[in-house]
Amino acid sequence: MYSNPQAYYARRFTISCSLLLICALTTPRNLNADIYRYVDEDDVAHFTDAPTDKRFKIFMRDLKKDKELRTKLRYASSANPAEYEQLIKSCSEKYGVNQSLVKAVIHAESGFDPNAVSSKGASGLMQLMPATARSLKVADRFDPKENVDGGVKYLRFLLDTFRGDVSLAVAAYNAGLNKVAKYGGIPPYNETRTYVSRVLSYMKSYQESGIQ
Repeated sequence: MYSNPQAYYARRFTISCSLLLICALTTPRNLNADIYRYVDEDDVAHFTDAPTDKRFKIFMRDLKKDKELRTKLRYASSANPAEYEQLIKSCSEKYGVNQSLVKAVIHAESGFDPNAVSSKGASGLMQLMPATARSLKVADRFDPKENVDGGVKYLRFLLDTFRGDVSLAVAAYNAGLNKVAKYGGIPPYNETRTYVSRVLSYMKSYQESGIQ
């Protein structure tokens, strides 16, 4: 006997959930299906592979199905970097910015998807924010030519501001000029530091492939 009623019901709840989950996973028609779950007002967990109630949330995704979905999404959103080769070369020469750096930034920012939009509102190949685009006189951020021209022009400005220091210029491209100035270097943000590392890694790879 349990002297503590809460412990008894907690154990009962755990056993009930376990049995329900085992049944859901071992039923033949569920072998290749997602498992959904919701806990009702009595703290009873319900599992199903065919939810008919919006309270059910994904609990365990079928691995095969998930892999196929990810593959489809990857190919559906993939772009052809070679399509922008001449545009990048032209803008890089126009503003005197290393082509490999420009490609690295585009790679990190949008994956060469001209229709990419971030959760913060940045758009296009080089993910220009509305205010930044206006200052660079970019009328259509989704137009590859305008976007890349504006983005490379901005990179030139940042490189000049930080006397050619690529790491600081890239950090400012991500976090903003004021943040880099405030901290006197790369801001202590995981996102920014990861971004700088990623861009520099991409840049090195492009350089090793013969892109200057």
